Amino acid sequence: MADIVAAPQQAQPKTDSAMRTLTLISVAHWVSHFHLLVLPMLFPFLKQQLGVGYIELGFALTVFGVVSGVTQPPLGYIVDHMGARVILLLGLTAGGLALILLGLHLSYWSLIACAALLGVANSVYHPADYAILSAHMDEARMGRAFSIHTFAGFLGGAVAPAVMATLVTWIGGFGALIAAGAIGVAVALLLLIMGIPDAGAKHARAAGQAAPSKASILTPALIVLTAFFTLLGLSNAGIANFGVVALMTGYATSYSTANIALTAYLGASAAGVLAGGFLADRTERHGQVAAICFAVNTALVLLIAFVTLPAIPLTAAMTVAGFLGGVIAPSRDMLVRNAAPAGAAGRAFAIVSTGFNFSGIASPLLFGWIMDQNMPHAVFIVSALFMALTVVLTFFTERKTPPKHETADEREADALLSPNVSR
Repeated sequence: MADIVAAPQQAQPKTDSAMRTLTLISVAHWVSHFHLLVLPMLFPFLKQQLGVGYIELGFALTVFGVVSGVTQPPLGYIVDHMGARVILLLGLTAGGLALILLGLHLSYWSLIACAALLGVANSVYHPADYAILSAHMDEARMGRAFSIHTFAGFLGGAVAPAVMATLVTWIGGFGALIAAGAIGVAVALLLLIMGIPDAGAKHARAAGQAAPSKASILTPALIVLTAFFTLLGLSNAGIANFGVVALMTGYATSYSTANIALTAYLGASAAGVLAGGFLADRTERHGQVAAICFAVNTALVLLIAFVTLPAIPLTAAMTVAGFLGGVIAPSRDMLVRNAAPAGAAGRAFAIVSTGFNFSGIASPLLFGWIMDQNMPHAVFIVSALFMALTVVLTFFTERKTPPKHETADEREADALLSPNVSR
């Protein structure tokens, strides 16, 4: 590869640039997951201030999910053709301003408007983030770059409850909304000052690369991967959102034990993401990695469904299931990158990420109905069924060895080293 034989004085700047890009993109992804939980963490405050029920508050989250799903594909197109940098900066700013304005003028309809604007902002991150990472990260470390990016998002969601609780205690609910929004605006300014690089048509022309493909992005591979993402979201949502109440209702598990088991599941998922990054860089059979992990998870979740486990075995099973679920995340992202047509990373990730939006809309209704029917065991059985279907889909995600994606820096180095070779 060009970066191996490039002059030593060129290697350090390239490494520094890639590290700065990964750090900035990861901070932006942290904000996206943090903002996802701001409104839910403030539901008690919002319920008291607005005088509405949880159904009305839940509708705001539905608006968020629908708007995010509808706007993500067109924003992916804009990222590929107009550039990822400005779209990412606008997304961070829009999400921040939505929360700030809600804190300054709180009403139910301003809450709905805030949720809609947050949905638009949320639809920016995956197409913009992955387009920039795909264009600027070292190919040999792409899996690890994706894993760090994903881990940062997990971390944003993990700290959101504690951060919001602290803000409410210190400055009240209105101040917490404004402060949470200010974080988004501040990170947008940070990315602007630090010079986050661009990706898309303009960047491709500057680097001498092919312009984004104008062919249809709805290839069979990306359609299958969208279904793959939907099943991933559904299988995880059942356990993450309804696992505690299902364990307490159907298995006589104590509240503390159920919460410890879920915490272990979520914490192990974050650790698994980092481990999965190293694995993704050492194999091209990303579909097989996902299939093996989810086959084991299917067996573990079925064990939890049909056997009332004591506290320690239950926590151990949930820990292993969470870890394996995290391991597949970088391989999942590599599958999408490999399936994306040249210059269409933004659109590809935008389309497949709508699978998470579909699951986010459907899973509360499905698993809520299951619990209303007093079938707590079915929460785990249905989650295992979605995992088994995910295993089946992995056999359709890898049809051929993907072409090598070369970063802009590698192209530039190759051109300097071989100026007379036609490429």
